[in-house]
Amino acid sequence: MAFRRRNKSYPFFSQEFLIQNHADIVFSLVIFILIGLMFEATAKTAILFIQPQYNVTTLSPEGEVTLYHYGWKDCATILFYFFIAIILHAVVQEYLLDKVNRRLHLSKSKNTKFNESGQLCVFHLVSSVWSFYILITEGYLLHPSSLWENYPHVHLRFQVKFFYLTQLAYWLHALPELYFQKVRKEEISRQLQYICLYLLHISAAYLLNLSRVGLVLLFLQYVSELGFHIARLLYFTDENHQKMFDMWAVSFVFTRMSTLTLMFLSVGFGLSRAENQGLDLDMGNFNTVLIRMTVLLLVCLTQSWLLWKFIRFQLRRWREFRHEQAVRKKAATKQPLRPLKRDSREFKCDSGALWNRNKRN
Repeated sequence: MAFRRRNKSYPFFSQEFLIQNHADIVFSLVIFILIGLMFEATAKTAILFIQPQYNVTTLSPEGEVTLYHYGWKDCATILFYFFIAIILHAVVQEYLLDKVNRRLHLSKSKNTKFNESGQLCVFHLVSSVWSFYILITEGYLLHPSSLWENYPHVHLRFQVKFFYLTQLAYWLHALPELYFQKVRKEEISRQLQYICLYLLHISAAYLLNLSRVGLVLLFLQYVSELGFHIARLLYFTDENHQKMFDMWAVSFVFTRMSTLTLMFLSVGFGLSRAENQGLDLDMGNFNTVLIRMTVLLLVCLTQSWLLWKFIRFQLRRWREFRHEQAVRKKAATKQPLRPLKRDSREFKCDSGALWNRNKRN
């Protein structure tokens, strides 16, 4: 299964060989794990990588329900879907984004941003639809108080745990992709910032048993980011598309305000009035004043930093727009006057008349 066209062969295990064939190498590892399911001796080990572990069967009014909690074996599952994310990244890049890039003929800097927005647009679209489906089926939107009631939320349904594992796998895969995609040094620091922020917040929500609040916040964030990357893709295809950025600006501010309101309502107000106060690692209870204040401080600092970057971005756009308007006005007022062109016949007639007049005199 070849993902990229090979115009030149490189020595085995060289840097260019790994970059050009990393998807094929990872695909071979995935096939190797899947083959392990076919044999009884290796099936138990292979299932650790594919299926979420730590399942518990409980009785409910609906009947027997299988719930899950987290543990160290989740690392194996995250590793497997880390490989899957690398393969899907290569598929989207090869069969979708590269074909569009050949038609647009973008510069190197715009090409890097176009690939970044294309990949994130696909991911945010899938994740926002998936998280919205979970919120609807679990009833978190219809009953907002369920976000903090009956804390700690140790036991998760399959779709909730699988969602968090795939989220962690995707953002972990984004780290080596900076090397595989040969991202410019100027772009690495910017991309590392939001990758690490996503990993920090998703891990905190998963490990602190704040999965319900985390689902709502991720849904709001992904919808907002989806609008931004769609606007940037449209801008690269035609620079006259600016209205999408204005729509994204409104959704961005709404997302920041909704995030802060929801965190103070659920963590600052809801968990502070819960009966089970204290730290209990066995029960998965992290409802202490110190942890609540740390979580709120982390979210507030992140939202403040995002708003600061947003204001700088809008000011830069406003200055560029004013500069373009000033240049156009100067060009309109300083248009050179075109010289009047006389017909060659008129010139001949005038010169002939002048000659005859001089001759008579």
